[in-house]
Amino acid sequence: QLTGRWYCVGLASNSHWFKEKKQLMKMCTTTISATEDGNLEVISTYPKLDKCERFNLLFQQSGQPGQYKGTSGIAWGSSAAQEKRDLRVVETDYSSYAIVYQVQQSQQEPSTSLQLFMREQDASPELLEKFKHLLPTMGLTEDMLAILPKTGECQEGAG
Repeated sequence: QLTGRWYCVGLASNSHWFKEKKQLMKMCTTTISATEDGNLEVISTYPKLDKCERFNLLFQQSGQPGQYKGTSGIAWGSSAAQEKRDLRVVETDYSSYAIVYQVQQSQQEPSTSLQLFMREQDASPELLEKFKHLLPTMGLTEDMLAILPKTGECQEGAG
């Protein structure tokens, strides 16, 4: 039910990289598809300077509904170390929004993030407030939050 195209409208993370770059970030497009064995393939495309950066993630079911474990790597096969990630769907109505919590277990810097995905590029003020209220429950604060600006970049073929 989570499959299809989503826009990452809001993102909060305690990652040092994110804190340094969040002012430069724009809305990304994420496409989720189910594999034959019931796992999730997640492809996110981010506008970055004058190009589009793509990340592929594969999440396996963890045995708990809405919870997945996976590894991430950059789609073009860089030699960057694979990172373990745990993903949990905190709340969703499947048709318009999903709030996703992610723990990244990287050797360089473990981090947690909370993402607000929308089927459309706009989130209601009420939904943004709900998202902000969840931050402290996940160990995050509002200064770690970015509401990502809309863009037409890097969205061709995303659906």
